[in-house]
Amino acid sequence: MPETPIPGQPQLQPTADHGVASTRVEQVMRDIRQRIEGRSLCAGKRLPSIRAQAEALGVARSTVVDAYARLVAEGVIESRPGSGFYVGRQLTPFSVAEVQPGMAPQSDPVWVTRQSLLADAASLKPGCGWLPETWMPEQDIRRALRTLSRRALAPLTGYGTPQGSPQLRQLLSHRLAERGVKAAPAQLMLTESGTQAVDLLCRFLLQPGDTVLVDDPCYFSFQAMLRAHRAEVVSVPYTPQGPDLVALAQCLAQHRPRLYLTNAALHNPTGASLSLEVAHQVLVLAAQHELTIIEDDVFADFEHHPAPRLAALDGLQRVVYVGSFSKTLSASVRVGHIATRADWISQLVDLKLATAFESGHFSAELLHTLLAGGTYQRHMNGLRARLADAMGLTIERLQRLGIQPWHRPQAGMFLWCRLPDGVDAADLSQRALLQHRMVLAPGNAFSLSQSAGSFMRFNAAQCLDPAIGRALGALLA
Repeated sequence: MPETPIPGQPQLQPTADHGVASTRVEQVMRDIRQRIEGRSLCAGKRLPSIRAQAEALGVARSTVVDAYARLVAEGVIESRPGSGFYVGRQLTPFSVAEVQPGMAPQSDPVWVTRQSLLADAASLKPGCGWLPETWMPEQDIRRALRTLSRRALAPLTGYGTPQGSPQLRQLLSHRLAERGVKAAPAQLMLTESGTQAVDLLCRFLLQPGDTVLVDDPCYFSFQAMLRAHRAEVVSVPYTPQGPDLVALAQCLAQHRPRLYLTNAALHNPTGASLSLEVAHQVLVLAAQHELTIIEDDVFADFEHHPAPRLAALDGLQRVVYVGSFSKTLSASVRVGHIATRADWISQLVDLKLATAFESGHFSAELLHTLLAGGTYQRHMNGLRARLADAMGLTIERLQRLGIQPWHRPQAGMFLWCRLPDGVDAADLSQRALLQHRMVLAPGNAFSLSQSAGSFMRFNAAQCLDPAIGRALGALLA
């Protein structure tokens, strides 16, 4: 009986030059590797016969013979005489930091984070994604810790409730209402962080192979996380008012993505915020194409005046809202939250219990102490003013070096800048690290299309050391 191709396996697109056999062989090998890495082909799984694979991929049988032979030589698959070809028993561990062919290592989605965390106190970090430790309210946190230590032992030693502290959820509900997001405490679930919140939502909403839409550029960790979830990622160009609506409509019609993952306000890396008109059109398109949106709003408290929120306009029907305090308060006080439709909360709680069990009762109690007493609000009032001063000074210093802002943010810490003509951001980042112990954030680390090679993200709060300007000047000379 002839074998049939594996259901849903796409055919390779033919190339203009049918004589380039090695290219076709490499395409077949790449297709099989990707399916093994994505676990759609498991260890010990029998591969289609040479004839069936050739028919499924639209290539000659000799091409599949060569591809199978090479994969056997590499140990990726096994040949069993009289039986066929099977996936090797030793699967290569999955890596979110795999650099694609032709991509500079500095453009990998996790490179900037890794270098920023590895940098010591003497290193310069204008490319990192957080505030200097000296800008955080350390003494206020210490006082809150002392207050918490005098209470009953449960916050220090016990587990919290599955959905998270009721008192903190009540307080967060009031805070979200100030941004127009109406979420009752029952519609809120606490998480360990904003990152964990997005990860849980991806587990909840995605299957391997689902398509997810991101901005271009977008926060590089979105790309890495979606890669870990085995999603197909597509991107749409981002403008100072939000996603390009024409490109968005075309992308939705062509790719039918399951999710759109974005920052609506103080977008990372550009610092832009959605206009009301664009926000409305995004939601119209989402309804037309049955698209769910995850709105990551971890920079909300940096704003002087709230920008439009998709979750507020949508009423949490298609939009799931995510927030946290890691960027504004402390990277060690790990508290994030999800606001979503009421009928999803129970399932999300179960998923959290299955994968993380508990989201940090102690951190939640500490955060509640800081929020309820007004300490956090006083800290943010001073922080916003300090960031505004740093932003103005940083723009002035960068412009002297020929580095031009793509957009001047209304608040926050990020600047998306174009480098002088002919300067490659990945090369500049590598030389900065080796010669000056300086961590930069090259544009293509944020760009799925790899179209931001002349751009760089700067953190205004981390750019105040005059040594940064001197180092950049030397590198650009």
